[in-house]
Amino acid sequence: MQMEQIISAAWENRELLKEKETVEAIEKAIAMVDAGELRVANMDSNGEWKTNEWVKKAIILYFPLRKMEKMEAGIFEYHDKMQLKGNYEKLGVRVVPPAVVRYGAYIAPGAILMPSYVNIGAYVDSGTMVDTWATVGSCAQIGKDVHLSGGVGIGGVLEPAQASPVIVEDGAFIGSRCIVVEGAHIGKRAVLGAGVTITGSSKIIDVTGPEPVQYTGYVPENSVVIPGTINKSFPAGEYGVPCALIIGKRKASTDLKTSLNEALRENNVTV
Repeated sequence: MQMEQIISAAWENRELLKEKETVEAIEKAIAMVDAGELRVANMDSNGEWKTNEWVKKAIILYFPLRKMEKMEAGIFEYHDKMQLKGNYEKLGVRVVPPAVVRYGAYIAPGAILMPSYVNIGAYVDSGTMVDTWATVGSCAQIGKDVHLSGGVGIGGVLEPAQASPVIVEDGAFIGSRCIVVEGAHIGKRAVLGAGVTITGSSKIIDVTGPEPVQYTGYVPENSVVIPGTINKSFPAGEYGVPCALIIGKRKASTDLKTSLNEALRENNVTV
C-alpha cells in the first residue's frame, strides 16, 4: 500500500521523481511486474478484469528515470532506455533468436517465444506460444496455452493510465496476421481466423442464431470468428465497413487440439 501511495503521489508531482524513496518504489514495482508478482490487470472475485492503474503509472514513470545507453547482444547493437529481459534458462522459457523481451514483462515457465517482441508491462502465461513476428504490446495480458500465430499484433495500452489493456484469455487461438488492440478482450478458447481485426470499438456479430447478436470490443469464450463486413451509410452512399463475425463455437467437451481442429474444419476457418 505504501508503494502504491508513493507512486500515486509522484504521478501528481513529478518533482518527487528526484526523491530516493520514489525511485526505489518505482524500481521495486517494475521488478515485481517483471517477476509476475504484480500485474497491470487482474481478474477479481466476480470474474471481472480490473486495471491496476497505479501499476501502469509506475511503468510510465519508470521511463524518465532511465538513461539512454548502448546495449549489445552478439552482433546486434541497440540504443535505448530499457534493459532486455534475460536468464531464460533459469526461468524455464524457450526463446528462439532473435526474440526480444523488454525488462518489466513477465514470461511464465513453459512459454515459447519464436522470433517476436514483448513489451514492458506485458504478462505471458505458461504454455503460450508467441509465434514468428508476433508482437505483444505494453501491458497486454496473455493467458495460459494461448497461440499467437505468425504476424499477430497484440496492441499496447500504456496511456491513459486508467485504460484497460488488451486481454487474451486462456486457450485462445489467434490466427495469422490478426490485430487485437485498444483494450479489446478475447474470451477463453476463442478462435480468431486469419486477418481478423478487433479494436475496442469493433462490432463483433454472432450470426449463428435467427437474429444477430452484437458485441463491442469483446469476443465471448469459445467463439469462432472470421472477418466480415457490415453496411454503413455515408454522404456518398452505402459501403461495407469491417466487422467480425462469430460463426460457431468450440466444444468444451473436447481437448484444445481436437476442439481447434473441429472448429476450423466445421466452420471452414483459415488460420
